[in-house]
Amino acid sequence: MAAIYVRRGMIHDIPEIMKIINAAKKRLRAEGNPQWQAGYPSNQSFETDINNRVNYVLIVDGKVAGTASLLTAPDVYYQHIDGSWHDDRHPYATLHRMAIDGHYAGMHLGSYLISNLITIATMQGIHNLRFDTHRTNQRMQLIGKRSGFTERGIIKNHDPNDAYRVAFELNL
Repeated sequence: MAAIYVRRGMIHDIPEIMKIINAAKKRLRAEGNPQWQAGYPSNQSFETDINNRVNYVLIVDGKVAGTASLLTAPDVYYQHIDGSWHDDRHPYATLHRMAIDGHYAGMHLGSYLISNLITIATMQGIHNLRFDTHRTNQRMQLIGKRSGFTERGIIKNHDPNDAYRVAFELNL
């Protein structure tokens, strides 16, 4: 069995992170999904996340196999939702910029990464987690549902190609 764990991302991880992100962009494009096709996320996105200590990498046998950022500040795009949040009174964390290296397909590492991020959030006293994804990103929606998240509605973000996203929430 492979040694699998999560640690904070470091600046020297950015080249590996970007390989994973660029491959994910290519997969999304091949699937006809406009998500992440306008330059986002970029090197700068991850450099900022790493400097703010909110990026995490999934390590499998010593190699970066996935990445995600866990933000604890309120997300401006989550203020307005076509639907409703279950818990809008307590602080929440958001999962952003998540991707798994395609070489690990079928290992359910997306669920593993989310599970670890849920643990990290609860250790910080946060029991409400949210994320959003493109309406056609069935893979991410399935991973979220398998991880206990519930679809809450539609939010609109900054994506110039298609700004509408399905929003999910998990309350512990």
